[in-house]
Amino acid sequence: MKILIRLPNWLGDVVMSTAFVTAVRQLYPEARIDVIIKKELSSIAVFIPNLNKVYSFSKQEYRGLNGVFRFGKALRPEKYDLFFCLPDSLSSAVMGWATMAKKRVGFGKEGRFFLLSKSYKKPPNVHRTDEYISLLEQFTSKRITERFVKLIVNETEPQDNTVIINFNSEAVSRRMPLDKGRLLMTTLMGTFKTAKFIVIGSPKEKEYVNELINDVPNSNRIENYAGKTNLAELCGLMASAKAVLTTDSGPAHLANALGVPTIVLFGAGNELNTAPYNQQFLRVLRAGKLECEPCVRNTCKLYGIPKCMQLLDEMEIINALSLYLSHA
Repeated sequence: MKILIRLPNWLGDVVMSTAFVTAVRQLYPEARIDVIIKKELSSIAVFIPNLNKVYSFSKQEYRGLNGVFRFGKALRPEKYDLFFCLPDSLSSAVMGWATMAKKRVGFGKEGRFFLLSKSYKKPPNVHRTDEYISLLEQFTSKRITERFVKLIVNETEPQDNTVIINFNSEAVSRRMPLDKGRLLMTTLMGTFKTAKFIVIGSPKEKEYVNELINDVPNSNRIENYAGKTNLAELCGLMASAKAVLTTDSGPAHLANALGVPTIVLFGAGNELNTAPYNQQFLRVLRAGKLECEPCVRNTCKLYGIPKCMQLLDEMEIINALSLYLSHA
């Protein structure tokens, strides 16, 4: 059997979908399992277990519905038996339809049911990982009991007293306000006097990170990796950390999937749906002082800046990190 999976379009969602890929392998142990992944995220595919082949899809190269049709049509010679469509978009269903896979399976969203041979209802109020797996369960009528999100990198020894900090997020409502971020960095450095601090960020987040650490006392103790790593390199960097302190973002899911203790600061996002999945490596912190939490909006309509992030308790964050870092 030949199976093709269209992976989601966001970093965190791709990581959460690794449990779906593993479950497919469990149900179809002899199958060839290939995936389609957005080009910008393709470098992490090598860390996803149970894959045979990876197709990198560029929206710039294959524009619009005509472009995704051309991309899918080019895969027809592979003669796939099954196409699983994890994104909700119409374009991803068009891509699957163009492959002429014998069975095309996805959620019946955006009026795309006619492009799928099997469409199912999305379960409400469940974690994104369980949502993906429910698609497989509905299609196969089999219960998936073992669920885990996992990325595999070469074994790396954790560096003593090293913490990676990510205060960025694609959504402004989930990003740490600069003044709060500086206060947290100053407090952390004053508490963990021998710790090594590494701040990360994508190239477009570099300006924010630079502004964040420029006014922090003793900033020479901070290593700035913003804009200096690709996703594959970031995975290796995270795998060597004792802990990761992060906002609700894609890197939070990376760290958790790598088995690194991950402390996630939540504000606008709903941790019941999109927190990193592996509970044994996870600590979620939320202020919980506003009636609007969580609003799940990308921008804060009430306060202009995410007040839910400003109200986070510094000592609660210190106590969470103290489980992994030495104060000496």
